Amino acid sequence: MRLHRNLVFATIDSLSEIFNENKQASKVLQNTLKRDKRWGSRDRSFIALTTYDIVRWKRLYAEIAEVHSPYKREDLFRMFAVWATLRGIRLPEWKQFDGTPTRRIKGKFDELSKIRKYRESIPDWLDEVGEKELGKKWDAEIAALNEQADVILRVNTLLTSISKAQNALREEGIETETIKGYPDALKLIERANVFSTKAFKDGLFEVQDASSQLVAPFLDVKPGMRVVDACAGAGGKSLHIAAHMENKGQVISLDIYESKLRELKRRAKRNKAHNIETRLIENNKVIKKLHGQADRLLLDAPCTGIGVLKRNPDSKWKLSPEFLNEIRETQQEILQSYSAIVKNGGKMVYATCSILPSENQEQIATFLKSEAGQNFKLIKDKAVSPSQSGFDGFYMALLQKL
Repeated sequence: MRLHRNLVFATIDSLSEIFNENKQASKVLQNTLKRDKRWGSRDRSFIALTTYDIVRWKRLYAEIAEVHSPYKREDLFRMFAVWATLRGIRLPEWKQFDGTPTRRIKGKFDELSKIRKYRESIPDWLDEVGEKELGKKWDAEIAALNEQADVILRVNTLLTSISKAQNALREEGIETETIKGYPDALKLIERANVFSTKAFKDGLFEVQDASSQLVAPFLDVKPGMRVVDACAGAGGKSLHIAAHMENKGQVISLDIYESKLRELKRRAKRNKAHNIETRLIENNKVIKKLHGQADRLLLDAPCTGIGVLKRNPDSKWKLSPEFLNEIRETQQEILQSYSAIVKNGGKMVYATCSILPSENQEQIATFLKSEAGQNFKLIKDKAVSPSQSGFDGFYMALLQKL
């Protein structure tokens, strides 16, 4: 592979914003990739994949390169040199790469690969928490979370079928395959920009990880029900619920962020999901008005997002032990206060994209012992393992109000 100066420099610029200015990787890349109209899909792909790779392996590469945060420009070039050397890419004779110790890089890599926190490129505290909560399973899970995520689509069954969506994408040069056990999912065989396709603009699919697609069926929704999605965000699961309800009944999508609900409205329009109503949680009255009203309630609770590190590798550098403690409190508060929305005999699902029992099974156990939880029983729960499924780490618990 021949390295092109403008693409390498764009990668270095992106890394500087992500590491030194604490900006979100996906947003930084969105802006970087618009910088030069002459870049083809291969050029943009190089910048995006290389940036994500170096973000994912930041701790390991920084240790090999002997550089420390905040990273100067020459530090970032040294980390890039580590990335290229470990991939067998010959470094060009640019002054930025003068004196790169290729042999020493490989030797240090072999040495550090024996220590998990370097091998898997994670902060000390996260390695300790993972081992404490998951024991021997932690090795396999964190290794799986460092693999690149597949691009998974959820076919919008309000407008099309799996086979028709597959054909529509094939006509636009995008090949996909079905996934056993995930009836609405298609996996891209090769990465591509699906958002520019006619099929996407026509609402035939959304991008949604396979694990996330398990939630709507787990919630056991039926056409004609009143369903509340209490932490809806931009609405991936609300849209899937609407499709399962065949546009019959009502989906009330709540969130504390107006911008996310605006995005949900746009997506619902494109999906032709007509039974979704958005409501902004401005105060407790919004929740109180819904007490005892819902046949089904989805609590897709805020969490550490450890289960989705493969698609958000920059988040492991932003997480902290303090945040983990705060988010556990928030999760329990949401369970205690929002569970009142469920009517007698109704059901709710508590879900997170975390693999830590302290955010999952332990939260349900605490809730069931509380005053708010004494009227609920656990019907079933499911923990999705990244190492076993190949997809995001996820947890779901289905509870019924007696």
